[in-house]
Amino acid sequence: MAEPLLQASVLHAAYGRAQVLRGVSIHAAAGSIVSVIGPNGAGKSTLLNALMGIMPSQGEILYQGRSIARLALEERVSLGIALVPEIRALFGSMPVEDNLLLGAYRLRLRRPERARAMDQVFELFPRLRERRAQLAGTLSGGERQMLAIGRALMGKPALLMLDEPSLGLAPLIVKEVFRIIASLRDSGVTILLVEQNARAALEISDHGYGLEMGEIALDGPAEELARDPRVIETYLGSTRRARPA
Repeated sequence: MAEPLLQASVLHAAYGRAQVLRGVSIHAAAGSIVSVIGPNGAGKSTLLNALMGIMPSQGEILYQGRSIARLALEERVSLGIALVPEIRALFGSMPVEDNLLLGAYRLRLRRPERARAMDQVFELFPRLRERRAQLAGTLSGGERQMLAIGRALMGKPALLMLDEPSLGLAPLIVKEVFRIIASLRDSGVTILLVEQNARAALEISDHGYGLEMGEIALDGPAEELARDPRVIETYLGSTRRARPA
């Protein structure tokens, strides 16, 4: 079994007096896709923000065997951890190409290295190559998601955390985005995927967790969770909403 790239133990996090995470423990093996599924308000985004260092938390976080629980956000980024938030946080008044270049800023890459990194992103997302001079704010929802993921990949992360990458996308675009996420695993990137679209997430994942009310309610291989009656009844019984973009 592959060694955990990421291991979080007994994480607690709160917004003021409102406790959101209650003793959450998860791990992600190197080169795997791990999904965290659950309803709105379960604490999924809070979990990613705590792992990224965006919000304070209590508990242990090991990355590549090293404790990072006390490291600042910038230090975690420098170690090769990237987060694509639900809001995507693109610079709408800047072209696609400039948004991508910002993703490589921390690495201080030379021009040839930046060009190679961008070519790799364009291989994954040919549509971005076609729109490299287009303003990010004029892209479709699916293209904006591709750009957000591509920008994160410019930093050459070992761990890529994705918060609701299918949110608001049409079914055909969702299928394409998840196909690309699966291909990233094949290139060696470890993926921690937070999703309400449990069916799509489990189909491409190696391991899965069900988060409910800030606690881990389900934990196991993704194939087993997809057959678990509790998962089928709670998450797979109806088609998730999709807002074409």
